[in-house]
Amino acid sequence: MIILTLKTDQPEAKLTLFDDLKIIKNKQWLADRSLNTTLNLNIKELLEENGMDLKSISAIVFYKGPGSFTGLRIGASVVNSLAYILNVPIIGVSGHDWQIQGIKKILNNENQSMIIPEYGSPVNITTAKK
Repeated sequence: MIILTLKTDQPEAKLTLFDDLKIIKNKQWLADRSLNTTLNLNIKELLEENGMDLKSISAIVFYKGPGSFTGLRIGASVVNSLAYILNVPIIGVSGHDWQIQGIKKILNNENQSMIIPEYGSPVNITTAKK
């Protein structure tokens, strides 16, 4: 089972492809303020470097936080969309060993259907200045 894991809570984004619990390939890059323009491209490149495409993905594990509001929001939007379009299970987890926790849940046939990020503190939405 090919599992894509994604972590976007920090300026450096991380993708990993797993075959069950075995790592196939890691990819990290300084996404910082360009995550919205680099994330999909890096997913595509990681898959292509390993002779795969989006249809190769069997499940997705996402680090849901805490972390950067914008990074988690962009990452969650991408993985939720991919899981929906590909009709694959998705798990959101936190903690140091988030990838292993998530993969074990996937292998136990768990599916959260949609990930909601956990930012670590209440979201502060400013009021309009009009």
